[in-house]
Amino acid sequence: MSDSFKYAVKSSSRALQVAVNTEPAMKGLNQYLGKSGLKVSRVILGAMSFGTPEWQGWVLNEEESLPLLEYAFKAGIRTWDTADLYSHGESEQIIGKAIKKFNLPREKLVILTKVFFGVTPDTPSNQPGSTVANDGELLNQVGLSRKHILDAVDQSIARLGTYIDVLQIHRLDRSIPFEETMRALNDVVVSGKARYLGASSMAAWEFQMLQNIAHEHDWHKFISMQNYHNLIYREEEHEMVPYCNNRGIGLIPWSPIARGALARPWGTRNTLREEKDHILHLLVRGRDDQVDEAIVNRVEEIAKKIGKTMAQVAIAWTLSKNMCPIVGLNKKERIDEAIEATKFQLSEEDINYLEELYLPRARLIL
Repeated sequence: MSDSFKYAVKSSSRALQVAVNTEPAMKGLNQYLGKSGLKVSRVILGAMSFGTPEWQGWVLNEEESLPLLEYAFKAGIRTWDTADLYSHGESEQIIGKAIKKFNLPREKLVILTKVFFGVTPDTPSNQPGSTVANDGELLNQVGLSRKHILDAVDQSIARLGTYIDVLQIHRLDRSIPFEETMRALNDVVVSGKARYLGASSMAAWEFQMLQNIAHEHDWHKFISMQNYHNLIYREEEHEMVPYCNNRGIGLIPWSPIARGALARPWGTRNTLREEKDHILHLLVRGRDDQVDEAIVNRVEEIAKKIGKTMAQVAIAWTLSKNMCPIVGLNKKERIDEAIEATKFQLSEEDINYLEELYLPRARLIL
């Protein structure tokens, strides 16, 4: 491992320690989202798992999903992250149905959703890559133009049957003037349709530019960043993580267990997720390298040593960075497992052991 990389990792570690609020971050099931006044679950339920298998083969249908949402609520995981893209609106609809079916108090829930991709409910099998072109049948129904943002928000609210707590831009639309995007997002909050704004998956300098535009116009800023970050992909620690910690922006990483790769021994490939999840192959299995394998082996080693599951170790590592990971919870046992991960802390020695093999990677553009 080069000296320059060791320095970068140490610098990132120091940045992660920047205090963003006065309340201890590692107590209970909830914490403040950055320096905002919004409290969220320390482990956020990822609702990408709920919808229709027509979209992704590993997704649970409505009948399977509803009891899990009720169970999660009763267990204390009351922050749920979805997107209009997930099963082309079906995920949002299932959340709305859960609220009504189980009479869940809306004020006790925090619902996050996203806007960017085109949504084709009549063709639920359409994959994200086929709904990113602002043209043809999806003209003005893709991206972050004022028209699409306002239309998409109204459609999400109709599916959810309620307002949005955190409206996130799923991806950055570089074809639209950023001022147009930020003003439209501000207007959504001013209208009361969303309470806060969040962002996802972009370069740190781009994120800072958006925040600066909002600051210049006295518009609402983003309170959260949902980025790809886990033990086998830590490139966000170079710029995005230090920036967010310095500015008090909450970090809610997606795929903290690397689409399941960190939750089971490296050679275990006989799961439905392994068979059906093409994004798992894009992010992890496609490179299938020795460093990833060695890190996963260490997760397994630590899990056995402390009597926890591999998923709990991976989640606990993310929690140690004062982040709130978004985890797909497709069984009641997985919900219990995630809650247990909030009840212990990895030792500094174990954290260092898990981190020391990591090597820099090409930054993913997603």
